[in-house]
Amino acid sequence: MTASTSWAQRATELRLDGRAVIDGQRVSAVDGQTFAKHSPIDSRFLTDVVRGQTADIDAAVRSARAAFDDRRWSGKAPAVRKKILQRFADKILGAKDELALLETLDMGKPIQHSLGVDVPSTARCIAWYAEAVDKVYDEIAPTGDNALALITREAMGVIGVIVPWNYPMIMAAWKLGPALAAGNSVVLKPSEKSPLTACRLAELAVEAGIPPGVFNVVPGYGHEAGEALALHMDVDAIGFTGSTRVGRRMLDYSGRSNLKRVYNELGGKSAFVVFNDFDDIARAARTVAGSMFFNQGESCNAPSRVLVHDSVADEFAALVAAEAPKYAPGDPLNPNTELGALVDETQLKTVMGYIDAGHAEGATCAAGGRQVRTETGGFYVEPTVFTGVSNEMKIAREEIFGPVMSVLRFKTEEEAVALANNSNYGLQASVWSHNINRAHRVAKALRAGTVHVNQYDEDDITVPFGGYKQSGNGRDKSLHAFDKYTELKTTWIRLD
Repeated sequence: MTASTSWAQRATELRLDGRAVIDGQRVSAVDGQTFAKHSPIDSRFLTDVVRGQTADIDAAVRSARAAFDDRRWSGKAPAVRKKILQRFADKILGAKDELALLETLDMGKPIQHSLGVDVPSTARCIAWYAEAVDKVYDEIAPTGDNALALITREAMGVIGVIVPWNYPMIMAAWKLGPALAAGNSVVLKPSEKSPLTACRLAELAVEAGIPPGVFNVVPGYGHEAGEALALHMDVDAIGFTGSTRVGRRMLDYSGRSNLKRVYNELGGKSAFVVFNDFDDIARAARTVAGSMFFNQGESCNAPSRVLVHDSVADEFAALVAAEAPKYAPGDPLNPNTELGALVDETQLKTVMGYIDAGHAEGATCAAGGRQVRTETGGFYVEPTVFTGVSNEMKIAREEIFGPVMSVLRFKTEEEAVALANNSNYGLQASVWSHNINRAHRVAKALRAGTVHVNQYDEDDITVPFGGYKQSGNGRDKSLHAFDKYTELKTTWIRLD
């Protein structure tokens, strides 16, 4: 068999289970409701998935609260939690083929990326927080001789986690790692568009020794299970990754319930700024194409606004347009495929609508722009490059979440900074310049949570991830993520 046939064959043999995981057990919905999950690869039926409702969220939260209150997890020494979480990470790696195949079938990304990026990144995240938890020290405040003031971090309680469909495992791990390591219990609501790996992760967690009730998963729709979780009076915090539109609702749900903490990681429209003093614009073009078209452009940090100095803009546009065909959509189960399927028909229509808007507003489509592979029944769009774009156009201002890039021009450094910052978002940015003063000056001026210099796709769990403005609040990754899932307590002791 060829490698592609091998993965296709494995897909037919894969055991799929769409039930929830509550108190360590696979369970059906309280009212028995399900929804049919189809693959964006070719619209094949995958399985029926639990359609969680308020009663299911209530059951999961009760389980999580009981586990927290009896301290079956939070009461364990950090070194003990570390060992169990390390076993969890090992279990993830041990199930790498199954998890990668689930991810590809569920949301359409190429199998090579699921296997080479998503699974190892998920495992590394869990292992990194496991290793970190017994190395995070508390503090003693400076006081007079008659007092001892202890500043300690305590687990917050029950954490509600709501994650999107574009990186289902990685986004879950970014919340699970610090939340579980700190001693919290978790109720995870995955996207209804890609719920399957979340349920399998919960099973692997129990196998690794995480006590039942500590990590629960309830699939379902956002307006049902997600809303019930965000409104729940016994949930202490919500870690949310998704759209800015729904992020606003999360803040509203907090105000309508128990004022739970809400940490939003939201959208982006990241600027990729290329100056004419950078002498290898071919590398810049290759980098922006690889970053933009990775994961079908379904990334909140995708560098979708490419700002290029006027003197090299024509050359750069030609180079990046020539890169686009290298990412032609293909069968996600073929290990050579670089760009897979969009997650569903709704997203396909959204992306094609933005491409139509680019044409209507006068931009020039220099590459791609078409739906392809329609005979498969899947949802595929060519990598698309628009030139002649102004910052007022819809394609330059709104998050598309698809493989669509806009190339804009600037004449001066000041204009580049103003254009880059003229956005509701501030997630990431990139500066390309061999002038060290300019690189530092522009990086400092850009209003973004991460600024890359002369690269874009280099990253690690050790650095924080999050944005300015409407890209959200709080930070995922790094030690800073512990801030979201712990309470600070001061214990002031009088010494006589």
